[in-house]
Amino acid sequence: MDGRLPPRLVVPAGGIGGARFLRGLLDVAPPGAEITVIGNTGDDIWLHGLRVCPDLDTVMYTLGGGISDERGWGREDETFTVKDELAAYGVEPTWFGLGDRDIATHLVRTRMLQAGYPLSAVTEALCTRWQPGVRLLPMSDERAETHVVVDDPDGTVGEDGQPQRRALHFQEWWVRYRAALPAHEIVLVGAQETRPAPGVLEAIAAADAIILPPSNPVVSIGTILQVSGMRQALLDSPAPIVGVSPIIGGRPVRGMADACLEAIGVETSAGAVGAHYGARTSGGILDGWLVDEVDAPVEIPGVTVTSLPLLMSDPAATGRIAAAALDLAERLHR
Repeated sequence: MDGRLPPRLVVPAGGIGGARFLRGLLDVAPPGAEITVIGNTGDDIWLHGLRVCPDLDTVMYTLGGGISDERGWGREDETFTVKDELAAYGVEPTWFGLGDRDIATHLVRTRMLQAGYPLSAVTEALCTRWQPGVRLLPMSDERAETHVVVDDPDGTVGEDGQPQRRALHFQEWWVRYRAALPAHEIVLVGAQETRPAPGVLEAIAAADAIILPPSNPVVSIGTILQVSGMRQALLDSPAPIVGVSPIIGGRPVRGMADACLEAIGVETSAGAVGAHYGARTSGGILDGWLVDEVDAPVEIPGVTVTSLPLLMSDPAATGRIAAAALDLAERLHR
C-alpha cells in the first residue's frame, strides 16, 4: 500500500468473530505486515477475585494455537474441576465457568494488575508465551464495563405496577440469560474515564489500512468506539477503513448480535449495520463495506460496497474474506 513494506494494519476486534478473521488475515497478509489489534475490554469482569478479559484472551488463544475451536472460547483440552468444586461449595456465580487451564492466565493477569502493572503491559507479558503474531493492545488501561438494562428477571414491579428495571453486567445478560431478556439500554459504565491504551492512537495514525472484522457492532466494535478520542482518531486517519459485515441474510453469523442491535434500534441487516457505522464522508467510520452475496445489492452513500461469500466456514474461506478486505482497502488507498 502506497509502495511501503511492510504494510501496517490496525484491527479493532471483539471475541470469536474477530479472532477467527484475524487468523485468516495472518494467512494472507503480505510478508512482514505489522498487525495491531485493538481488543474490546468492555466484556471484562471480576470473578472469584480474578480479572477475566474474555475478548483479549480469545484473540490471544486463537492466534497462539491454544483455543478450543469447538467452543470458540477457552482452552483446548480443558477441564473444569475448580468450577465443579466451587459449585459444590455453593459459590456464585455458577453460570460463568472458568476452565482450569484458563484460570492460570487470570491468576497471572490479576497478580500483575495488583502489583501495579497496567493492562496493556500485562497483555504484552501474556502474549510473550502465546506469540499470536500480532501486537495485541487493550482498548484502554482504564476499567470500563458494559452493562445491560433489562426488566428485573425476578419479576419485581414498582408501585405503578410496571416492571422495575435492573442493570446486569454484560456477561450475565449474555451468558446466563443468552441475551433473551429484551435490553432497554446498553451502557459502557466508566466510558468517560477511559483513554486509549498506550500505542493505540499511534497505531491508528500510522496505519496503511484499518479493518473492522465481523465482530459485534454494538458490544465489541461499538464499545471500542466509545473510548475517549477513539472515533476521532479513526476519522483523522489517512488510512482507508474497511468493514466486514457480521450479518448474513438478516441473521448474525454467530452469537446474539440481533439482540444488541434491537436495543439500539438498528435493523439486523448488512445494510443497516453498514449505515449504522456510517460513511467517513459524513462523520461515520467506513470507506468500504464487505457484504455477503445474499445481501447484494446494498448501497450506503459515501461507502464502496463489495459482495462475496462471507461465511467463515474454514480457514481457506476466512483467508479469502480477509484478502478481499485487503484488496478493497488497497483500491480505496489509491
